Amino acid sequence: MATTERPQRRLRAWMLEGLSDMGKSGGHTGPHAQPEPAHKGQRWYRVMCLTGVDYFSTLGYQPGIAALAAGLLSPIATIVLVIVTLAGALPVYRRVAEESPHGEGSIAMLERLLSFWKGKLFVLTLLGFAATDFLITITLSAADASTHLVENPHLESALHDKQLLITLILVALLGAVFLKGFLEAIGVAVALVAVYLGLNVVVVGVGLWHVITEGHVITDWSSALTAEHGNVFVMIGVALIVFPKLALGLSGFETGVAVMPHVKGDPGETDENPVGRIRDTKKLLTAAALIMSVFLIATSFITTLLIPEKDFESGGQANGRALAFLAHEYLGGAFGTVYDVSTIAILWFAGASAMAGLLNLMPRYLPRYGMAPHWARAVRPMVIVFTLVAFLVTWIFDADVDAQGGAYATGVLVLISSAAIAVTIAARKAGQRNWTIGFAVISAVFLYVTVVNVIERPDGVKIGACFIAGIILISLLSRLLRAFELRVTHVELDNMAERFIRDIASRKIRFIANEPDQRDKAEYRDKIEQIRNDNDMPEQEDFVFVEVTVTDPSEFEAGLTVRGEVLHNRYRVLTLESSSIPNALAALLLHVRDTTGCTPHIYFEWTEGNPFANFLRFFLIGQGEVAPVTREVLREAEPDRARRPRVHTG
Repeated sequence: MATTERPQRRLRAWMLEGLSDMGKSGGHTGPHAQPEPAHKGQRWYRVMCLTGVDYFSTLGYQPGIAALAAGLLSPIATIVLVIVTLAGALPVYRRVAEESPHGEGSIAMLERLLSFWKGKLFVLTLLGFAATDFLITITLSAADASTHLVENPHLESALHDKQLLITLILVALLGAVFLKGFLEAIGVAVALVAVYLGLNVVVVGVGLWHVITEGHVITDWSSALTAEHGNVFVMIGVALIVFPKLALGLSGFETGVAVMPHVKGDPGETDENPVGRIRDTKKLLTAAALIMSVFLIATSFITTLLIPEKDFESGGQANGRALAFLAHEYLGGAFGTVYDVSTIAILWFAGASAMAGLLNLMPRYLPRYGMAPHWARAVRPMVIVFTLVAFLVTWIFDADVDAQGGAYATGVLVLISSAAIAVTIAARKAGQRNWTIGFAVISAVFLYVTVVNVIERPDGVKIGACFIAGIILISLLSRLLRAFELRVTHVELDNMAERFIRDIASRKIRFIANEPDQRDKAEYRDKIEQIRNDNDMPEQEDFVFVEVTVTDPSEFEAGLTVRGEVLHNRYRVLTLESSSIPNALAALLLHVRDTTGCTPHIYFEWTEGNPFANFLRFFLIGQGEVAPVTREVLREAEPDRARRPRVHTG
């Protein structure tokens, strides 16, 4: 029996490694739980490779998407995409990195605008779109990797009906890497990005050489372009219209700020002022955007000029793999196969940046809201959860890349639009008029692109709505199941409160829970008289009043500060502020017991009204049936009945 328990304990310890206990000083969540000091993090270019496996891997399918959407105008439409990237998304996320340097991203910036349950539901909605973006990144990239594998000329006959199985295996392997460790994921990303970009330099160089040496290619393209669209202004207008279809080329920015905690800061810098981390994250974002912009323009140019239009269509040899087609066509089967392997590897691992984003984002919000189990702060259990969800999504979409494209684009665009709005508001609050106008224009552009994308591909919103509904439903259920959990992280008493506790500890410790009203002499006198009569106690018994003021009832866990005061030169009162009255009272009682070694008693009067309605009031606004809920919180927090503080209700 003992040998069976030991492996179970080891497995549990391994699974929950890095879990920050509630109230632990300096506790962190996500993949940076129990983090190394900032100066021992990773260099920005290494972390860029982690986000780059998502961003750069879109070269595997972006030229084909651009060709299908814009036809001969693909290079011009791609230039529009690059302008929006460099003049829109990049400045927005550089500002997000300044405003939210701990990886919460634009969601944290917008969370500050709304309080109470409105703010929580708003954040859950944005988390739903983030989950759509990140999870579909995992499944779509794995599906596209399996497409490249299945459509390789040497393997097509053997694997043509195995795409779903291959995709599931790739998703499982990605999860296994993160179960092994986060640093291993960064190491793999660096190697994959270096090889993939190097091979793309070769393909682009050879493609440009063929375009230059075969002079008729450029002439044929420009003639066809003029014949189809007439003049430059019409071309630009059409390019602007079709640009929203190229929105997948904007992916990668949200994960760029989500993994900020892993960027190495300056020696000696603190989390409160991470100047080096912010500076290097801006370098990360800028370098990734510039590298990708060059590749996007070059690849769209050579693929449009060198690949026949019919090959881009569904079933065509270049559909979803335009650069791989050129690699095989101009560099031979051996190089083409190496390129395929590299593309498959980076597309498979593109989900790594998305997984890192999920692991950094979700544990920051859901456990803090009480909307996820406590183990959700640990990395490995969350890796398993996200991997299983990715299995489900892959199975539902049958590993179809095109079917998931709408949901992916919707998630990306909603997050970028929310980031643009967040930085616009931040600039306005900072009194930066020019930046406010600039960010407002960028917000309008991204909102336009988002609306157009939703109209053209409504399936993306439907899928996003399913994620949002699932997150909200599971979150509320989790909060309901954890309703009676002690969720006060720490208790601090001021000098006067400590004096009250030391004094009353020499006798029997008796508290009276009082809902403050006028706080006049009559209120406290009548309350003592009522408690004595209800509990049949002699007049010489000594009491200390406890009064709790509810602050934000939607908050789940927080510290508790207790202040003492003497009212009317006679009545000792402890005042507390908390999101929940029963939790605050239970935390105070347990703290008093632990510091004095005495068992405290607390006295209530019954709350009038329907018990179910009172429970709902407690669940939503932290009040309601206080006495029985306080006892239930104490019962869960202290299983030993002999050590449990006493609750009296008359």
